[in-house]
Order: sequence, then structure tokens, then C-alpha cells
Amino acid sequence: MLKLYYETDAMRVSYDEELQLGVGEWKGFLRSEELRKAGLDSLDFVNKHNITRWLADRRKMKAIRQQDQQWTIDEFVPKLMQSPVRRIANLVSEDLFNKMAIESMYQRSGGLGSIAFRDFDRLEDAMEWLKQPFEDSKPADSNLV
Repeated sequence: MLKLYYETDAMRVSYDEELQLGVGEWKGFLRSEELRKAGLDSLDFVNKHNITRWLADRRKMKAIRQQDQQWTIDEFVPKLMQSPVRRIANLVSEDLFNKMAIESMYQRSGGLGSIAFRDFDRLEDAMEWLKQPFEDSKPADSNLV
């Protein structure tokens, strides 16, 4: 069962202790400071609570500014790769520009190392994949939208 960890105008973070699952639900367009704070706060939460599975719900997220994409690649991704996260399910945004930005950042960053990352259109499919044992997990570069 998901418990609310925190909620702001930019993002809602919930978790399931038993599954070591965190859920980040992005809300619309974010100013640079909102995006960066939400990203760093989420990483802090992941590290403090040993979150190994992450559901990135970007269905309502809008375009990401170029400077924020670069910050994500330079600052956020290296810290994410050092976190306990081993599997990320991405619920794809309804916004074409967000989809393009996420794909571009993933490619420009060179991937996420040992973290398996996969795009999904349906929450049920994402949750099913996240619940699988880690030994069945393989990076899914070819599954990007």
C-alpha cells in the first residue's frame, strides 16, 4: 500500500516500504528551481529509505527546458546511478515535447548504467515489471519511445 511521503505543487512522492518502491508523480510544467528541487528531494528520499524500484509518472509533465535537461545529465543522473535504485518504470508523458526531452536526455547521458529503465503507457504494466525480481532485470535501451 502506498503512503504519501511529500507533495508540492511540482511533484507528489509516495512509497511502499515492503516493495522498496518509490512513486514520483510529476505535475505539469515546472520552473527550473521546482524541477531541480523535486529531483534532488526525490534522490534524498531514495537514499534515506533504500528505494530500489521507482515509478516515474510523467503523464502530466510538460516540456523540459534545455538548461534543465543539461542539469539532469550533468548533476542528477550521476547521483541517481550511485543510489540504491535498480529499476525505473517511466509512465510516458502525454506531451510530445516531454517525450522527446526524456529520450534525448537518456541518449545523451549514455544510459543509466546498471539501472534498468523502461517506458510504459499503462500503470498496470509498469507495476508488474517493477515487482519482478531483480535477477530477471536487464537494461532495456531498445524499449524507449
